[in-house]
Amino acid sequence: MNTSIYKSRKRKNTIGLFFSVFAMGLGMFVLLWILFVLLSKGFAAFDLNFFMQSTPAAGSEGGGMANAIVGSLMMVVSCTLISTPVGVLAGIFLAEYGDRSKIAGVTRFVTDIMLSAPSIVIGLFVYAIVVAQVKHFSGWAGTIALSLLAVPVILKTTENMLRLVPSTLREAAYALGTPKWKVCLSIILRAAKSGVITGVLLAVARVSGETAPLLFTALNNQFFSADMSKPMSNLPVVIYQFALSPYENWVNLAWGGALLITLTVLGLNILARVFFREKS
Repeated sequence: MNTSIYKSRKRKNTIGLFFSVFAMGLGMFVLLWILFVLLSKGFAAFDLNFFMQSTPAAGSEGGGMANAIVGSLMMVVSCTLISTPVGVLAGIFLAEYGDRSKIAGVTRFVTDIMLSAPSIVIGLFVYAIVVAQVKHFSGWAGTIALSLLAVPVILKTTENMLRLVPSTLREAAYALGTPKWKVCLSIILRAAKSGVITGVLLAVARVSGETAPLLFTALNNQFFSADMSKPMSNLPVVIYQFALSPYENWVNLAWGGALLITLTVLGLNILARVFFREKS
């Protein structure tokens, strides 16, 4: 063996490994720094009033995020109920029926565009076709915008998970005379249910912290309201507005809201990984 070549390769490997570890350490340091600041300032805002009182008026003391929490919860739950069946059924169509269909090709192309499109573009689109037509902001408009963001994630995940199901399982069901629609819903979908649930949870995690679409659709509401046909308070927009304000209690509430969303998204991602590990 040529010793000089071996030493040169070893030296290059050591340099590459050093920079790789350094980049990983730098990324972890920044991430832990952000989490430390968020935890230290966010937990300080957590008390009973944070979850029981509505957002305070400008210049007033106290207050909480009850109206924003309820508004976000209502819109995210509504978004999940709308986007899940649409995304799952579309994913089944693409995986099981769309191999030679032109509609499937167009659907995949549009899905890829929506996955890469900025969320503010989705918000402007819903503003143009919904808010501008009815002449007012509403929780339903926000739900539509969030659903348009969630459907492509669920669709793509469902299609990929269904394609991982062995073809022998389909062939065995067909050999017993089972119709294709029943094979898809009762056998293939059940075999891939963990992956599909993972896609739903990841979609919910994505839309939970979206601010831009809600600025153009649901806007905000200082008062507690469960009427989805009117402007509705939500955590992302309240955090955005409060973080830029000159009032100290508003800034503290913004830190608390940011921590609440972070813990929620973290919990959903952990839950999704648990389901994915079970599937593996």
